[in-house]
Amino acid sequence: MTLETDENLWLEDIYGQEQLDWVRERNARTEQKLLNGQYSALESRILEVLDSKDRIAAVAKRGEHYYNFWQDEQNPRGLWRRTSWDSYRSEIPEWETVLDIDALGAEEGTQWVWHGAVFLRPSKGEPHRRCLVMLSPDGGDAHVHREFDVLEKSFVPNGFTIPVAKSDASWQDADTLIVETDFGPGTLTTSSYPRTSRILRRGQALSDAELYFEVPEDHMGVFVRHDDTPGFERDIAMDVIDFFSRRSYLRVGEEWLALEVPEDVNINLHRQWLLLRPQSQATLGGFELRSGALYTILLEDFLAGSRDFTVIFEPDEHTSLQSWSWTKNFLLLELLQDVSSKILVADPAAGFARRELEGCPPLHLANISPVDEEDDGEGPEGAIGDDYWLTVTGFLTPSTLLRGSAAAEAGPAAKLKASPSFFKEADYAVEQHFATSLDGTKVPYFQVSPRDLSLAGDNPVLLSGYGGFEISRTPVYSGIIGRAWLERGGVYVVANIRGGGEYGPGWHLAALKENRHRAYQDFAAVAEDLIERGVTIRAKLACQGGSNGGLLVGNMLTQYPELFGAISCGVPLLDMQRYTKLNAGYSWIAEYGDPDVPEQWEYIKTFSPYHLLQDEVDYPPTFIWTATSDDRVGPVQARKMAARMERMNIEPLWFFESLEGGHKGAADNKQAARLQTAPLEFLWRALNGGEL
Repeated sequence: MTLETDENLWLEDIYGQEQLDWVRERNARTEQKLLNGQYSALESRILEVLDSKDRIAAVAKRGEHYYNFWQDEQNPRGLWRRTSWDSYRSEIPEWETVLDIDALGAEEGTQWVWHGAVFLRPSKGEPHRRCLVMLSPDGGDAHVHREFDVLEKSFVPNGFTIPVAKSDASWQDADTLIVETDFGPGTLTTSSYPRTSRILRRGQALSDAELYFEVPEDHMGVFVRHDDTPGFERDIAMDVIDFFSRRSYLRVGEEWLALEVPEDVNINLHRQWLLLRPQSQATLGGFELRSGALYTILLEDFLAGSRDFTVIFEPDEHTSLQSWSWTKNFLLLELLQDVSSKILVADPAAGFARRELEGCPPLHLANISPVDEEDDGEGPEGAIGDDYWLTVTGFLTPSTLLRGSAAAEAGPAAKLKASPSFFKEADYAVEQHFATSLDGTKVPYFQVSPRDLSLAGDNPVLLSGYGGFEISRTPVYSGIIGRAWLERGGVYVVANIRGGGEYGPGWHLAALKENRHRAYQDFAAVAEDLIERGVTIRAKLACQGGSNGGLLVGNMLTQYPELFGAISCGVPLLDMQRYTKLNAGYSWIAEYGDPDVPEQWEYIKTFSPYHLLQDEVDYPPTFIWTATSDDRVGPVQARKMAARMERMNIEPLWFFESLEGGHKGAADNKQAARLQTAPLEFLWRALNGGEL
């Protein structure tokens, strides 16, 4: 299929009136089929989960306050609020509203969506006061920055303002910002991200901001940050070439000094330490760097020419490093061991000796992060710079929040909060199985099912996956899956296919570009294993995925239709010939390849669902959903796929496009309830003989 014969190019005009009329017509059709008393009751139960006042209010400590962003039935767009430590650890904290997003939207006539806040680090002994609040007008990635005073609880008159764009900003000092935004023609990359970083001084017009750092137009983007750690103040720039390659620079005097490491090595600076994590095998100054390992060296020694690295972590065939973070004096490592969490604490003062942290049960996920590494111990809580938050969850374990100290003598973390239960978890069991892919690779997957599971092939199964960008699918609790699938008699399965990060960079690199088919073969192997084990049959097996996962299930639709009884495809990539021309698609060439290079299009077209549709094929019922305001993937590909399937008379086909909410497709909990419940209802009806 060539562009000349692409009958749906007209749908690429996202906000055209004719195109939006096309969307509204299909939305109306879908809602007419969807909405009935039974569905409405289910959606209400899902909204109850999202609006629950008993869920954990996650906080970020700034000075003496603990800040939280909260959405519920009374505050659909949300409250930015804060409390004290003593209040937060009580059963019912007392919250002080800092900014009411619903009230702000009503006052300004824009239905703002909260995107966070960036605080200015105050002088020693002073309270946190100034921050940059980020607000999106439609839930997309583009947002405005506005200077805000958290003591006055108001925007700063004539303060810093950066108009709506895909922007980033860092405080260099109280009167100076480092800004990456759309400064006008020629200042964005082909990927739609900023290519220049500039210095913006208080009172200065954005157009007068001084150029500080820039990257070529065909690179993904630029990010410059100011490190405000006392005694280690510095500016660091990243030239992000693509999703997995970058060059890093340190500001020395009036010049940028390149940190000479291979482009696919991720680096991190913390106080005197430089950390390196290679994506692939590399040699640096005669030192062999292993893919997925973590190394460190004193920055001063590195700049002086030393390459005598200390090994902090090395992976094995079962264990990978997922992320790391710092408290004031310790390094926290998050690992996965056959997709179960393991946390290590490394002590730089002891040569980065490591010890395992308690509290990570098998087949669970644990996330760890510092409470406040800025805190030097002069506040009412004492020295807490080494304190951490630990969140533990599992498919049948509502999230628990704990707080502890990384100091060895501190003992185990103390439980603070627990999320409520939304279904009868004791009635179900979690198992991990391994399917064998076409090339012999063992692919793990989680199965959540009734304890008395029948293996007669009569279970409705929902199979979920992602398989891209080194993102791992892990065991997490979902009241939505519990209520909308498990309680109705279904089985829920999560596949840990290649392309993801479950086993480190190698697991990801194995399914890039011309090897993309491995991710799809892995997913199909899990589907086949579920059938062979007697868990289900084709007519009872559904799959779902979003974004890159939408591309995954789009390939299940077009390449493995014989395996599935229904498919849910959300905010998807589907037209792989045009993806680099749409929204942020150009930035994903490192993952998929460049369709404008003929040799690469030869393999890309083999996993482009839009081009793989054929007549006379028994395709399973399909629900395609997207969002008009999604400025990352965009709604275009979903529209075009649905239009082509309609023209080919492929049925049943449902299409829904949320008019706001960005890549998530939802700006508030009510919209989220609709977008999360509707696909599950569609799949349930498709597998169980319901009306479509």
